[in-house]
Amino acid sequence: MKKYYFDIRDGSQFISDDEGVVLPNIESARQEATSTLSEITRDWVRGRPQHHMAVEVRDDHGPILDASVSFVLKLRAT
Repeated sequence: MKKYYFDIRDGSQFISDDEGVVLPNIESARQEATSTLSEITRDWVRGRPQHHMAVEVRDDHGPILDASVSFVLKLRAT
């Protein structure tokens, strides 16, 4: 088992994960990153016409995985 850290990048804001989560492998870390990103995106994009968020996963040796999502809302003339 290995400890993984899930840092969050919200536009230009960076939130470092100082606690981490112990998981069995990188596939579990990928699933956790995907789940975390979908949960926080749902709450944070409300009312914003454009937004970019990312979860950057690292272990004790450095970065290992990035998951990101971009949201753009464009109104079209009817």
